[in-house]
Amino acid sequence: MARREDINKKVEENFDEELRSFAELVGINSVGTPADGDMPFGRGVQEAFEYVLDKGSEFGYETENIDNYGGHVECGGLLRDESGTVTGTSDEVVGIIAHLDTVPLGDGWKHEPLSCEEEDGKIYGRGTSDDKAGAIAGLFAMKALTDLGYDPSKKVRLILGLDEETGWSGMEYYNERVKEPDTGWTPDANFPAIRAEKGTLSFDIAKKFAPSANEGLELRKVTGGRAHNMVPDAARAVVYSKDPGAYDAVKEKAAEMREGGEARIFTKPAGKSLEITTEGVTAHGATPEEGVNAISILMSFLGTLEFVNDDAADVVEFYNTYIGNELDGASLGCRFEDEDSGATIVNAGMIAMDMKELKLTINVRYPVTKTDEDIYEGIMPVLEKYDMGIVKQSHLEPIIFAEDDPLIKTLMSVYAEETGDTESRPLVIGGGTYARAFKNIVAFGPLFPGETAVCHQTDEYMRRDSLLMMTKIFAQAIDHLAAED
Repeated sequence: MARREDINKKVEENFDEELRSFAELVGINSVGTPADGDMPFGRGVQEAFEYVLDKGSEFGYETENIDNYGGHVECGGLLRDESGTVTGTSDEVVGIIAHLDTVPLGDGWKHEPLSCEEEDGKIYGRGTSDDKAGAIAGLFAMKALTDLGYDPSKKVRLILGLDEETGWSGMEYYNERVKEPDTGWTPDANFPAIRAEKGTLSFDIAKKFAPSANEGLELRKVTGGRAHNMVPDAARAVVYSKDPGAYDAVKEKAAEMREGGEARIFTKPAGKSLEITTEGVTAHGATPEEGVNAISILMSFLGTLEFVNDDAADVVEFYNTYIGNELDGASLGCRFEDEDSGATIVNAGMIAMDMKELKLTINVRYPVTKTDEDIYEGIMPVLEKYDMGIVKQSHLEPIIFAEDDPLIKTLMSVYAEETGDTESRPLVIGGGTYARAFKNIVAFGPLFPGETAVCHQTDEYMRRDSLLMMTKIFAQAIDHLAAED
């Protein structure tokens, strides 16, 4: 094992280069897009992937690209005899699993989302905290050790996921073709170590509409949200009436709410229709209490109007009665709670409704002692009242480690030694990370205790000093986990 002081000194010596690499990686717009030729997740994600692989090659590491679905950068793992002669390669792997794709850039940034501007010690940009800082810190932790001549007996592998935000098919493809790591972490949550993650599922609430022949104010369209795991910061509705005078009451109500400070809601003509828009505050779907849901604002307002198309009116009634501003699914019928992981978390992430159908996308984080079927069984009685159905989208089962698990103990020890924080305990989170894709991986970093969670938000950032500290912690963790038993 290397000396802690030497490792930290080398991390500091390399930090300017690390910051440049971080800025270059953040400058790549790696929001997932439809497949483009042999690039399954689009050109931007592919560019970020190739950037990290090339950087690993530049450092002298082995790299592997699994058909552009994922890959890794690897060092170490050479077995030697007493004379130092290489006798083979280790089968044991310590993994650092990061993802390079990001959620959409979004609007309303003070700092350009691809600029990596720095202000007051904060480096701004989409993906800075989720998860490009973790990827760069892992790579430069490896570099600090190998620059010191460190020669671990186990392989150290930075595994690069490419569609963590949208579906995980890339990691599934990678895992089917590459031996999974024996231990390690994913830098995609909080410090200290995460010992449990709630189950995560996403589904659409769907309903087909019957034609309406009634005359009066019609709700013709509702849209909002960009991703199931983001609190939507914008939503839009279009209403129509043959009587233009019907819009006056709508505009008056909206103005009263806006001027009274109840909500950011606006109206404007849209041809012969009236457009209603609302503004919220985005946040991660695992922590919806940190945001303001623009869909909920819009639905609450629409609930004050009388629509002649019954199916659309039923959707508004359903939403306001059973979802509204609740974040635990109590009215919807899916609130559960346990001692280890707390209560259910519900986020209404997206809506797409027109005169023919509804698709409302819901993201749920449920306690570790429950299952996805518990959630579905809980909400079906409510949905059946409105002749609504479910279209299942994605599901990640919960994971849980004991506090005295060897991996948890090692990571907690490294964290405490480097930060001096001996009071914090292993955490349970609602977020879903790549820890679920492997048998002995836990989430570890990048958010330190007391820091504000800004992933998935406008003006996302990573603190400069936190990136440095994280790199030191990761280097120490590699030193401990990759040492010969």
